[in-house]
Amino acid sequence: MSMDVGSKSVRSDINVTPLVDVVLVLLIIFMVITPMLQRGKPVTLPEAKYVSALGKGGDPILLSVTKDGRTWLDGEVHTKQEVKDDQIEAELNLELQARPGVPIMVKVDRDVEYKRVRQVVLEVSKTHVMGVSLAASKIEEKSSGGGKGGK
Repeated sequence: MSMDVGSKSVRSDINVTPLVDVVLVLLIIFMVITPMLQRGKPVTLPEAKYVSALGKGGDPILLSVTKDGRTWLDGEVHTKQEVKDDQIEAELNLELQARPGVPIMVKVDRDVEYKRVRQVVLEVSKTHVMGVSLAASKIEEKSSGGGKGGK
């Protein structure tokens, strides 16, 4: 038996297969977890040209109004729990007792009539909070091609 002792070369090949396996597993984990991170009931938000960021106060209490007009509360005490209009004030007061000073955000599906939105906001205003935020998605501005393309 002979050993090649005189060779001092270092082999620096990278084995890519385990790296790709790890990256694919992480990708699958993120794809599964990401939808779970959305708070409140999923709704299609209306679009707005100017959207301001939520101010200070921490993670807001979410009040979601779905396409069928049902109202859902998601906060510290309630997690995606349906509430009736006559219960909104009492349930929000429970949330505000658990976390005083936290903002309230109302997410309404774009297909819900304005009359329904007004009813929900009026019920929220009975809690005497300083302000209510309405959620919207920002309209992405499309840039023009930069030149005139006429022939």
